[in-house]
Amino acid sequence: MAQGEEMGTDGDSLPLMEMGASEPEPLDQSVDYVLVADHRTQRNPRKVQQQKRFLEDLRRKGFCYKVKEDEEKVFFGIRADNRIFSLYRTLLLEPEGPDPRVEPIGPTTIPATTRIRVVNFILNCRTASGDTFQDLVKDGVFETRFPLHKGQEKLKKKWAQWRNMVHEQPIDDIRNYFGEKVALYFAWLGWYTYMLVPAALVGLIVFLSGFSLFNASQISKEICEAKNIYMCPRGSSRRYQRLSDTCTFAKLTHLFDNEGTVIFAIFMALWATVFLEFWKRQRARVVLHWDLYGWDEDQEEVALELINCPDYKLQPHQHSYLRSIIILVLSLFMICIMIGMAHILVVYRVLAAALFSNSALPFLEEQVTTAVVVTGALVHYVTILFMTKINKCVAMKLCDFEKSRTFSERESKFTVKFFTLQFFAHFSSLVYIAFILGRINGHPGNSVRLAGLWKLEECHLSGCMMDLFVQMAIIMGLKQTLSNCMEYLGPWLAHKCRSMWNSKSLDPELRDWQRNYLLNPVNTFSLFDEFMEMMIQYGFTTIFVAAFPLAPLLALFSNLVEIRLDAIKMVRLRRRLVPRKAKDIGTWLQVLETIGVLAVIANGMVIAFTSEFIPRVVYKYRYGPCRQGAHYKEDCLTGYIDHSLSVFHINDSVRIEGLENITQCRYRDYRNSQDYNFSEQFWVLLAIRLAFLILFEHVALCIKLVAAWFVPDVPQSVKNRVLEQKYRMLWEKMRYGGPRQWCGPRLGSERPTSSAPASSVSIKSTDV
Repeated sequence: MAQGEEMGTDGDSLPLMEMGASEPEPLDQSVDYVLVADHRTQRNPRKVQQQKRFLEDLRRKGFCYKVKEDEEKVFFGIRADNRIFSLYRTLLLEPEGPDPRVEPIGPTTIPATTRIRVVNFILNCRTASGDTFQDLVKDGVFETRFPLHKGQEKLKKKWAQWRNMVHEQPIDDIRNYFGEKVALYFAWLGWYTYMLVPAALVGLIVFLSGFSLFNASQISKEICEAKNIYMCPRGSSRRYQRLSDTCTFAKLTHLFDNEGTVIFAIFMALWATVFLEFWKRQRARVVLHWDLYGWDEDQEEVALELINCPDYKLQPHQHSYLRSIIILVLSLFMICIMIGMAHILVVYRVLAAALFSNSALPFLEEQVTTAVVVTGALVHYVTILFMTKINKCVAMKLCDFEKSRTFSERESKFTVKFFTLQFFAHFSSLVYIAFILGRINGHPGNSVRLAGLWKLEECHLSGCMMDLFVQMAIIMGLKQTLSNCMEYLGPWLAHKCRSMWNSKSLDPELRDWQRNYLLNPVNTFSLFDEFMEMMIQYGFTTIFVAAFPLAPLLALFSNLVEIRLDAIKMVRLRRRLVPRKAKDIGTWLQVLETIGVLAVIANGMVIAFTSEFIPRVVYKYRYGPCRQGAHYKEDCLTGYIDHSLSVFHINDSVRIEGLENITQCRYRDYRNSQDYNFSEQFWVLLAIRLAFLILFEHVALCIKLVAAWFVPDVPQSVKNRVLEQKYRMLWEKMRYGGPRQWCGPRLGSERPTSSAPASSVSIKSTDV
């Protein structure tokens, strides 16, 4: 076949749509989709026959096509007749253009996003022979398919460039090119980035406020001057360490474990609520601006099914308790595996501590805990990358077993399952460090051992907050930096390599098809993966923010890069995403609300059980020199270090040669020096910790509820606009006996007046 030759199903003419008596649309315009097959396929008569049957089925549904080929591939350009989209508009009463507030568009002008969405749905459906396009791809009949990038120059100039990093996103242009679902993702990401600015500033202020106490803190002074206090060996180490050796770490810990931590945790709980409530208001404005306020997803699905097959029978909603129980059991099993992976990390840290303690390198021997925390965080990051692929496969299999009615329902259920598994994969080690590490170790002389050989690891001498801070910083830093680098370099290198080994045709249309083919492929997870990445980042930003107040700042810088990365990938490096309609971000909103509740609980527990805030307050007002309202000229925390460290008599254990003059060592706990049982202070602190946790969570949740009530989800201007539109429609029905389509505010001289203000709605999604 000669290059660029056009053919029909029988090889002699273009197949045309046979609907009614009117003339069908000729294929003299740009195609809607391009199907690609390998040249080797054309040598197989069976596969050629399957191609013809598939194309014939498309012809009966109202498509025409043409074929072009180069040295390696065969390209089938297909285009649907406009009458398919007229039927689509009739079923859904869609306006004639992408925005009903502009001048009416002619009946033959169809938005490109609508064309691609409808054609993609028809291509996904089964043919008369029972095959789907994916079945043909698996069988080698076709290689791939894609819509063409056309008219993206405006987005390239205004959006997909690094120099536009601090500019406002053109959300309307994104919507008109990629569809509402992609546009809502970038609108949400821009709003999230914008709202991170106050959170980042407050977090930075809380962190920097610790510098004012860097040398003035009474606790840091006592630690730095405690040259005669020896700390008991930790883990597998047999080395006694002076408490004063941890002077620098004690000062660093006070940067993020101070009185401002509690205020910042409550602020972030309020921030998360305000962020979601204001996003709901922003979404309402955007959706009204796009005239999708009353759009129904189920109605869209049914309309597409009827267009593809007029004999389509409605599939009702179904529910199986047996399937639900099986899915719940399998999900719990996977969660147990995630928890098991956390235990494997615990084993690694114990073995690494024993290895580093006996290392020939003096640095490793002196900084065992730091080395264990850093390498443990790296191992956890690698584990996350590995488990992400497994979690996606498991979540997909569970959705296949559940047999969802529609693609949207399947996507929603997949989101819940995959996020749940990813949450445990990402946060299991943080939960272990925050609430388990060092709390089940026993005490010197009677330590809990792994397999009876190795002691369990303990927190850093300066406290568990240091371990949690380092773990958060490493995992979040690696995930943001390495992920962003790979997210850009991977597609860029792949595109360059594909472009180097392919020749370009002299036919301009075929050259355009080749250029789109050489771009990186997309799939149903392309946008989903972007959402998932942001949800995990949002979890890091809010759930353990009490231990890492710099998380919002790190997320802010990462998002500024992420927006441009995603824009460049979608416009320049990847094939065009199939536009999808949407009026919200779907299940992700429930995910955000769940993370907000978990953030309140987790931060309350971090402050109560991980930080030194409660012990300091209790000492100050119950055991310290300022107790019972007494006036003390010095700092009220004087003597806190000696009070908070328990005593262990070395005579009760094995003596270390060269340290015969040391008769006792100290360790972080509240135990009696006689029998090493928990002291009175331990039980008092435990009661106050629990009381604080309950009080903190109730106060924070009440603040969230009040903020949610105070800030309406939908602005009054949007409500009034929708109400006025309903009033106009009913008034027209009463006056003319049927609805008339209003195009914006131009209602003519007989327009009824309404007491509701007719406010103009404009979209403005700022990404800083």
